[in-house]
Amino acid sequence: MVADSDSRIAWHRAQVRRHRETLRRIETAKFTVSENSDSRAVAQAQNTVAELKDKIRQSEQIIAVHDRQARRPLATDLRSLSNIHWSDWNSQGTGPR
Repeated sequence: MVADSDSRIAWHRAQVRRHRETLRRIETAKFTVSENSDSRAVAQAQNTVAELKDKIRQSEQIIAVHDRQARRPLATDLRSLSNIHWSDWNSQGTGPR
């Protein structure tokens, strides 16, 4: 994975990794605890899972917007490069033309 020059995007990528790991731990903990657990604990776990999924979704949207704005051509043949305008190579994210 390439390092991000934008610290905000790097932070969101780290958050996605951290939230996914937490979500994985919660999901596996469901199987280690008996099904007859305290209903309040189950409700709290469901709320936490919903919050984590929402945070992951928000961070992924921010990352996707950044990736679309800073995207570089993957192919280097003349035909692929002829379809890209030099102004689109601006990594500052000025937006689509």
